[in-house]
Amino acid sequence: MSGYNCTVVNEFVFLGLTDDPSLRVILFVIFLGFHTVTLVGNLSIITLIRKSSQLHTPMYLFLSHLAFVDIGSSLSVTPLMLKNFLVDKTIIPFGGCVMQLFLVVFFGTTECFLLAVMAYDRYVAICNPLLYSVNMPPGICTLLLLLSYLGGCINAWIHAHCLSNLSFCGCNKINHFFCDYSPVLKLSTYQDDIFEILPSASSASIIAITVLIILISYISILFSVLKISSTEGRSKAFTTCTSHLSAVTLYYSTITFIYATPKSSYSTDENKVVSVFYMVIIPLLNPLIYTLRNNEVNRAMRKLMRMKNPFS
Repeated sequence: MSGYNCTVVNEFVFLGLTDDPSLRVILFVIFLGFHTVTLVGNLSIITLIRKSSQLHTPMYLFLSHLAFVDIGSSLSVTPLMLKNFLVDKTIIPFGGCVMQLFLVVFFGTTECFLLAVMAYDRYVAICNPLLYSVNMPPGICTLLLLLSYLGGCINAWIHAHCLSNLSFCGCNKINHFFCDYSPVLKLSTYQDDIFEILPSASSASIIAITVLIILISYISILFSVLKISSTEGRSKAFTTCTSHLSAVTLYYSTITFIYATPKSSYSTDENKVVSVFYMVIIPLLNPLIYTLRNNEVNRAMRKLMRMKNPFS
């Protein structure tokens, strides 16, 4: 590197979402509120599921892990983004950047697998209700969770390994609010196609596999629901899937835009906006999606409130 008369990069500077001082203050207040609601909402879901015996089923076990993953996603990005609104220059060391990328990819990938597992769970519950407890015993649920986290680790390791093997010289300003792979790759002086292709191929493969599982599960559910003669039975079956389908649609539409479309088809600003949506907004929305129209969760919440306040 010294032969080219440039400085080896050991740390990066985030350019963030905006340079406007007044807008940064407004965004800080907004995103601090989002982050607080995200943590409180997801922690409440985890606590409610743990304390309510009627929610000790595979569906809510997976939901509690989805809430945990959403907390991890928010904590891996939002605090540093909030700091960037308050200071002129947010610096992260190279090792910290690799670690942040690992956590972001780990939680994001694990969420993909969890959403696929939850779709499979709904398929078993609706298509084979009499054999649900046989087909989804605790051992199978634990195995599905372990595989989800393992898939997250593998994809995160691929991204982190590729990033740690890149070399950087001169420019160290990341045009983003966190260490996403594509913006950091643009700063690299190491021109090797494998470091661009491998992470994208890994992410695209995971998206394709999990989407296929979700599609097969819901196509099977649709055929089973259409065989139900009563309107009430059909409505109940569809209601159990509405929340999950909403979460799937929101999440996959954004990550597909980021990770499975050609990088030349969208600008950096569009990348930032979509990243805000799937890193900050979706972890905020998931608790609302899974609780507002869920009668079991609402009943469990009311029961828990009565236990805490017996005089109400």
